[in-house]
Amino acid sequence: MERAVVVAAAVAVLGVVSIVLWAGNVHAPLGDSDPGRLTSLSFALVRTLANAAGTITLGALVFAAFVVPASSRPARLTAHAYAAVRTAARAALVWACAAAVAVVLSAADATGQPVGVALEHLGGLLAATEEPKAWLITAGAAALVFAGARATLTWVTTVLWLLPALLGVLAPVIVGHVANGAWHDVATNAMVWHVPAAAVWIGTLVALRSYLRRPGTSATDAVVRRYHRLSLVCVLVLVLSGSVTAAVLIGPAGPANGFFVLVLLKLVACALIPVVRARWSARRLLGTELIVLGLALAASTGLTHLVPPAWSHSTPTPQQTVLGFDLPDPPTAGELLLGWRFDLVLGLAAVLAALVYLLGVRRLRGRGDAWPGGRTAAWSLGCAVLLVVTSSGVGRYAAGTFSTHMVAHMSLNMLAPVLLVLGGPVTLALRALPPGPRQWVIALVHCRVTRIIAHPAVAALTFVGSFYLLYFSELFGAAMRFHWAHQLMNIHFLVTGYVFYWLVIGVDRAPRVLPHLAKLGLLFAVMPFHAFFGVILMNKQTVIAEYFYRTLGLTWMPDLLTDQRLGGGIAWATGEIPMLVVVLALLHQWARADHKEAVRFDRATDNGHDDRLAAYNAMLAELSGRRN
Repeated sequence: MERAVVVAAAVAVLGVVSIVLWAGNVHAPLGDSDPGRLTSLSFALVRTLANAAGTITLGALVFAAFVVPASSRPARLTAHAYAAVRTAARAALVWACAAAVAVVLSAADATGQPVGVALEHLGGLLAATEEPKAWLITAGAAALVFAGARATLTWVTTVLWLLPALLGVLAPVIVGHVANGAWHDVATNAMVWHVPAAAVWIGTLVALRSYLRRPGTSATDAVVRRYHRLSLVCVLVLVLSGSVTAAVLIGPAGPANGFFVLVLLKLVACALIPVVRARWSARRLLGTELIVLGLALAASTGLTHLVPPAWSHSTPTPQQTVLGFDLPDPPTAGELLLGWRFDLVLGLAAVLAALVYLLGVRRLRGRGDAWPGGRTAAWSLGCAVLLVVTSSGVGRYAAGTFSTHMVAHMSLNMLAPVLLVLGGPVTLALRALPPGPRQWVIALVHCRVTRIIAHPAVAALTFVGSFYLLYFSELFGAAMRFHWAHQLMNIHFLVTGYVFYWLVIGVDRAPRVLPHLAKLGLLFAVMPFHAFFGVILMNKQTVIAEYFYRTLGLTWMPDLLTDQRLGGGIAWATGEIPMLVVVLALLHQWARADHKEAVRFDRATDNGHDDRLAAYNAMLAELSGRRN
């Protein structure tokens, strides 16, 4: 093992041990039992090992997919990319083992119990606390990546393993400090950007150093430049998102505390690396960069051990505890339109998607190629709907009232996807991107997973079936209790709606191209289920997720059942209107396709080339030959 890696690991371990010993008993200020210095120190060290292994896993996969030189056969990995994937597999094994140990240690640390007692009552502690569950999910995700990466030989599969790796690095974080208290929704959203950025930066750096030491490497300068561009993006995301999270967790306590010092140390160290890199030889500083990032990793682990200063300066209200903010007044029109609370995940994604799309259109027009203005308008409107629904007063009140939630649900599941698929983003990407990224898009669109997800039966079932499964079971009430679960629910609505409407009226070519009559039949098949869903809600006699809504204690919402029936009416009405628009759009596309076919046939006939007549004559000739 090279010297820089050993030094970085030693810095991380010494830093974590120093922070834990300096902090002392952090459980007493919260009124919790102290599990003992040994348990706290063991959990911090195991967490550090798990975090380091997780970052290497995710970063090595990113390095193999997007940084290392591509193969002449796009579907296959190069030898160097395969070596990076094997590095990810080995790191994932360590990650899975460390996360499994962290399940027990986190249960002991969270409940103030010795490890032996935690092992004896592990089942009950898992049910009662969230962090051990998160580590269990991380262990499962890491084991899945380990098993899959060992058998991976293709680029598409490498990219697909990024999903469980991303889930694994995020799970323990989004249920930790950032999931509690006022403004926890903002802090959680910020960490969704912060953690992957840090993991990609550190992991790709480790993979890059391994790549440069490997004999037979080629195009090393290009790989280093590609890494530097990626790491600069990671630095920007990490510093901005880390500043947002620090502002929430420190709150009114100010800078006079150890928590602030650790945050400042971490952010300054990360921000200075690109500055130093610009003045000295970038390649020679890679080892120093890794050591500094080891120090930042120690600071991150130490911050998870300390009590956020904001917790001791204010007691959150029940609404702040559950939602992250208060809803003191009913949702008036002015409040819905002007009461913005920017969503750093879906709201920011909407803004970035619109900007990237417009840059693609600008590139096409800059080289003289045309792009329909209607597609640009449709995409822009779809992004605007996504932004407004998640970041305006609609997004705020959707978390606390069922009727407003249903407005957001229908907008995310039906209105925004219809507009987005009419924008043709894949077609734009294929025309605007250079050859390398263009091959990535083609490979992802036509891979087996996409073909399964975009199968008409699968798309229709998930589009409609998720309504009934979510709202007529305990899932909805459980998901609304956690901000991260609410965000996953919104993402599910958006993705399932996009896939379904992609098959029906999408501009981009789907993996399975359906005839227009089949598209119309698929649309008519799902329409009654949307109507039935709204009717069932309007006639339901019990309140869905009643415990959750009672916990909020909204004094201006005395009758939850009436609000639920209003939500059912919204689901019924707003579901039918977009469906009608889709039917009209589909019929218009059908008429245009028939017109193009008629023009093509007339042109072929005028030129003396009638394919259908030629096929008919060939059939007659074959029959005549059989008789003779």
